[in-house]
Amino acid sequence: MTELIKLKEKQGGKLKSLFFGILVFAGILLFADLEPGKPEITRTFAIAMLMAIWWVTEALPLSVTALVPIAAFPMLGVIDGRTVSEAYINHIIFLFIGGFIMALAMERWNLHKRIALVILKAVGVSQARILFGFMLASMLLSMWISNTATTMMMIPIVTSIIYKIEESIGRKRISKYALGLLFGIAYSSSIGGMATLVGTPTNLICVRIFSVLYPSAPEISFSQWFIFALPVTIIMFVAAFFLLYFLYKPKEKWHELSADTFKNQLKELGKSSYEEKVVFILFLLLAVFWITRAEISSDNFTFSGWASLFESPGFINDGTVAIFISLLLFIWPSKNNRGEKIMNWETANRLPWNIVLLFGGGFALALGFEKSGLAFWFGEQLAWGEVIPSIIFVLVIVTMMSLLTELTSNVASTQMLLPAFASIAVATGDNPLLFMIPATIASSLAFMLPTATPPNAIIFGTGRVTIDRMMRTGVALNILGILIITLMTYLLIGYFFDVTVNVVPDWAN
Repeated sequence: MTELIKLKEKQGGKLKSLFFGILVFAGILLFADLEPGKPEITRTFAIAMLMAIWWVTEALPLSVTALVPIAAFPMLGVIDGRTVSEAYINHIIFLFIGGFIMALAMERWNLHKRIALVILKAVGVSQARILFGFMLASMLLSMWISNTATTMMMIPIVTSIIYKIEESIGRKRISKYALGLLFGIAYSSSIGGMATLVGTPTNLICVRIFSVLYPSAPEISFSQWFIFALPVTIIMFVAAFFLLYFLYKPKEKWHELSADTFKNQLKELGKSSYEEKVVFILFLLLAVFWITRAEISSDNFTFSGWASLFESPGFINDGTVAIFISLLLFIWPSKNNRGEKIMNWETANRLPWNIVLLFGGGFALALGFEKSGLAFWFGEQLAWGEVIPSIIFVLVIVTMMSLLTELTSNVASTQMLLPAFASIAVATGDNPLLFMIPATIASSLAFMLPTATPPNAIIFGTGRVTIDRMMRTGVALNILGILIITLMTYLLIGYFFDVTVNVVPDWAN
């Protein structure tokens, strides 16, 4: 009965949010005029507010709200139907699809589980090493597969270890340490996603919105993002490890686990199958191709990238590579399952198509900001901010994103705010990347609430984690994350993205 009442209250709240969004939308259209003589700016702002309210309150499914631009932009004369529809399919979408197909192939043949157990076997079985091993495995896997899939895969392994220790020394002695292990896999799964473009949807959104807003700007390649974000990820990982070990280490040492624990679990998996080996080789090839495709240069050397070997290297992007490897997975025959391939459509159909639509909605909204002139209008309103030091702006933006991602979908909030942050940067005399990249990375700082991100919800579902404990641990890690991202952005972004503080590049004007 209580659940039914809660469901009705939730539905009632969503209905109110639905009508509130429509009311705000209509009010802006009828009573506002942001730029006299340019009604498309006001209309785009009205559409953006409607989508923001519906996304934040989840009045409709996020992917359904993402379809609003297809109907609203043409009907209000902002962008024609063909142009806005084309925003929903692009190379970033195919980069996501290709990366996810590889992740599904790893899951289909249990490669992800073997990788995790090999790492745990290598690090050892002391209290610090077990925590480090689980966190390291979670971080490395979530660079390439979704943080949700990573946590779901790690949960059975970590709970089996917890149960084994409980049998030997009792639940009470390990209860505190068990919390540290659960927090470790959830937080590391979110942290690992920062490092690569396919690690979390928000990274891909940043790259696409940047290319929509500034079509003449240099491309942000997989390798460029990786070499910038990896140091940030590693420092965040180390900070999270020491924080969790300090908070949750057992008061006394125990020696009930032996070096054979993870070795036995590996034996239970059996020998690596032919299919596992093929997927692993293709996975390594995919990573190498992504990292080495584009030019990598520094003061001392320049690596041209393998794409330069082709007649038209500019035609090849990271999405091209992802789909090429995906095609190989569908073509390569399985040895143990006669008549089948390494990858089949039944498995691939588990692709989160709702996320694909959500991507498209954000890209279409960014296109509306650019085409209507709303992005430029935002910048004009914030020109006064040029007197504020850039690092303060970065700190405020990172803090705002870390708080928003606790309360709303990080995909939705990133799509709504990145065009505005880009406009603020130009208006205050800075490179848009100085604000867009740290904001995007900060959208992964979801450590405080079970609703902030699926990994938090998964560990909360074990019944061992309380909200107040997650809040206290998450607040400390969020503060560390805000400081680390702000500082690392200021130290590294100029070197890896050719960003000069207080200088607006020609492609941004």
